[in-house]
This record gives sequence, C-alpha cells and structure tokens, in this order.
Amino acid sequence: MLQRSTYLILGLILGLYFLFSCQSGLSVETMQYATNGQKVYTANCQNCHGANGEGLGKLYPPLNDTMFLNLNRDKLACIVKDGMSGEITINGEKYNQAMPGVPQMNSTDIAYVLTYVTTYFGNSKTHFTREEIEKYLKDCD
Repeated sequence: MLQRSTYLILGLILGLYFLFSCQSGLSVETMQYATNGQKVYTANCQNCHGANGEGLGKLYPPLNDTMFLNLNRDKLACIVKDGMSGEITINGEKYNQAMPGVPQMNSTDIAYVLTYVTTYFGNSKTHFTREEIEKYLKDCD
C-alpha cells in the first residue's frame, strides 16, 4: 500500500510539473488570436516586414519595437487599415517609406494580426478584441 501511495504522489507531482512547465503565460484566447493572426500576417505583412518581423533593411521597419507598439496601441488598427506615410523611428532607426493599408481587412482579422505582432514580436501577454479594434477604427484621422 505504501508503495502505491508513493507512486501516486510521484505521478501527481510529475503531472503538475509538466502541466505548469508547458504554460507560456498567455491565455488560451490570446494564443488562439495569435495563431489566427500569424495566417493574416503571412498573407498581408510578411513580404515587407519579414517572417519574423525583422523588417527589410533600411526600407521597411522591424515590428519588434515594444515601446512603439505600447505607446501606439490605439493607433495600430488605423495603420493596418489605412497605412501610413512620413518618417517613423523604430528602435532608434529612421524609416520614411510609405506603408500601404489593407482597407478590406475586417476588424476581427486586424485584432488577430495585431495580437500576433504584439505577442510574438512585442512580448505582450494580452490580445486585441474585435470591439477594441472597432473603437480604434472609429477614431482614425
């Protein structure tokens, strides 16, 4: 009986260890949004910004400037939808290439792609919601 209890406790400890060691710190919903966002990113953003968000030399900026992503969270949806032009500083480097928008992208796909970018390139632990994106899009200039 003692041997069975020992194995049971050991099994429980190992099970808990593996359960918690596999957690990434992201919620299931954030991981789902990011997974869907990777597909949207590959189809719409990867050609210029690179497979890993590294950018394209001095032409197109990388997407890993966490300060820019955090300070501009409320503007990112408009940038995706409408594009942007003018000089921008990312990671201390200046870029001045116009970025075309993706006007046909719906608010759900924008939430997905921004969650992917901010989670995997910007180290965010939260996701964008469709409602949040719709609010931001109403405020586009």
